[in-house]
Amino acid sequence: MEEVKQENKMGVMPEGKLLFNMSAPIIISMLIQALYNIVDSIFVGMYDPEKNYALAAVNLAFPIQSLMISFSVGTSVGVASYLSRSLGQKNYKDANLTAVNGIFLSVITCLVFAVFGWFFAPVYYSFQSAVPEIIEYGVVYVRIVTVFSIGIFLAVVLERLLQSTGRTIYNMYTQGIGAITNIIFDYLLIFGIGPFPRLGVAGAAAATVFGQVVSAILGLFFNIYKNKEINISIRGFRPSGRIIKQIYIVGLPSIVMQSVMSLLTMALNKILTLNPNELEITAGQNVLGAYYKLQSFIFMPVFGLNNAMVPIIAFNYGAKNKKRIMKTYCFALVAAFIYMFLGMLAFMLIPEQLLSLFSLSPLAVGIGKQALRIISVSFLFAAFSIISVSAFQALGNGVYSMLNSLSRQVIVILPSAYILFKTLGVYYIWYAFPLAEVASVLLCAVFIIRIYNRKLKNL
Repeated sequence: MEEVKQENKMGVMPEGKLLFNMSAPIIISMLIQALYNIVDSIFVGMYDPEKNYALAAVNLAFPIQSLMISFSVGTSVGVASYLSRSLGQKNYKDANLTAVNGIFLSVITCLVFAVFGWFFAPVYYSFQSAVPEIIEYGVVYVRIVTVFSIGIFLAVVLERLLQSTGRTIYNMYTQGIGAITNIIFDYLLIFGIGPFPRLGVAGAAAATVFGQVVSAILGLFFNIYKNKEINISIRGFRPSGRIIKQIYIVGLPSIVMQSVMSLLTMALNKILTLNPNELEITAGQNVLGAYYKLQSFIFMPVFGLNNAMVPIIAFNYGAKNKKRIMKTYCFALVAAFIYMFLGMLAFMLIPEQLLSLFSLSPLAVGIGKQALRIISVSFLFAAFSIISVSAFQALGNGVYSMLNSLSRQVIVILPSAYILFKTLGVYYIWYAFPLAEVASVLLCAVFIIRIYNRKLKNL
């Protein structure tokens, strides 16, 4: 018990060093995660390079996979925030209850998505595309990744438990080994190498599931044997309404906020289907899918900063240490701007080389070059918004995060995208992204001032 009562490093280590030490392993593991998402699409693009139907099917599955991640990450954000605050207050009983209830909620959410994926995948793909081959590929893919989604839901919450206690180094192992598993099985199962059958799109889905399950198993192992500040035990477990309420006070707005992203992607794909040219429809949807895969590789370092920053701010808010909260937030902002600036340069200078990774058609490459350059303008604005939104969550103001996301992705980007597409065409729809990020920055600034005056000024 003595080890539990020792001063947590989130309350004493210099802020810059603490943020770097906690975020570096997360960033590395998330970059590996983003890399395998790109590799996934590269292999699928090679499987069907002429028509890109297989790639389109996987790209159109992105909103559903993103929705699963939204629920898993949103719940885990709530778990991490309340658990870190409990540790900051030295309330170890609530910390343990939060961990176990978080795992319980992940299992329940998995079951809901399994039912949805099995029964509604055909309806979903028919809404997104009129091409029979794309629908056939897509239904197979979505059914596999939803019915066997237990890995992703458990992996995310178990990783957040490690982050909440400052043990981020183990996340590098869980995500890294899971990603490598995915990449290996992608190659073996998509193309049928050696004794493995040639499964195509189904092989890509199976490889994704294998990688997620490996990550979950490793996460459980590290939490049981290495995470000494919490005790995961299901003996006599009963769901706690009080703890679940605390988790979703922060987690539910996060789920809504990230789910809006999934609905946005689905809506943008639907807008692209309004094009009378079928070739431009598939090309536009593949460009959108390629953008999100490339964007994830650029945004992951910032998300890694977020994952490290949230428990630090939440811990020090529980400990009533305003100075450490503000310094952590400022360090995270500076680092995020640097990462995003480098990403903007890549999109501006080598868009064609980046798009060539996915075996896209010449038409898609032509659309994509302009798209990447236009969207990259929004990256610097996004750095400010992403860090600020996570700070809202850490301070227990998840509703502000939700309002910011809804304003940016519903009120601004969708109407803008629709108007630009209908008036100017597929080459101009991408201007909606920077417009939305500018609006997000303005709203974030208002919320930051309000939170500071209400919660931090007199802390």
